[in-house]
Amino acid sequence: MLLVLCALSVVVVAEETHCGGTPDRLCDVKPEAVYYKEPPITDSEVSYKQLKTMFPSSSIQLFDVRNPDEFEAGHIPGSTNVPLGELQKALRLSSDQFKQRFGVRAPHKEDSSIVVYCQRGRRSATALDIMWALGFSRARHYAGGYSDWVQREEQQLAEPCHSITSLCRDVTRSSQPGLQKNLEGDGCVESK
Repeated sequence: MLLVLCALSVVVVAEETHCGGTPDRLCDVKPEAVYYKEPPITDSEVSYKQLKTMFPSSSIQLFDVRNPDEFEAGHIPGSTNVPLGELQKALRLSSDQFKQRFGVRAPHKEDSSIVVYCQRGRRSATALDIMWALGFSRARHYAGGYSDWVQREEQQLAEPCHSITSLCRDVTRSSQPGLQKNLEGDGCVESK
């Protein structure tokens, strides 16, 4: 809605300039609304949970559009680095050229398992626009990006430790003869 209003005001301002420049004198041309193409699919984002469920499938194509130094510093396992600045050119390569350059099969326009990500979602949103413009209408992006991935993976790793810690405390508090366990480090170990 905002884009349409902005477009209308640009048209009105342009008409004022071309029709004598006075605010009260407008051309007889009526401004038309400008409509922008919406994404071809409504579900353009992939959540952390959705991405995790896609991993068992070997068909997922996960592309990290960050710079190579960012990718080398850490990335989602199984992803391929195709920097945003190279993406358009890369997607126009032949299948053989793409495989030779990036070491994975080239994505196909009809593939539904293409996911792009970056650090926080801005570059991957741009990458998604590029992909849609090139006909990859089923591609999606992980809007949380690598930052969200790292945070959630750390939470996933911490959860079992909390469960073990709680279990250890429960066992330590119990009065079962001969069974004492102490909390040591991240987990439980039997004390003698």
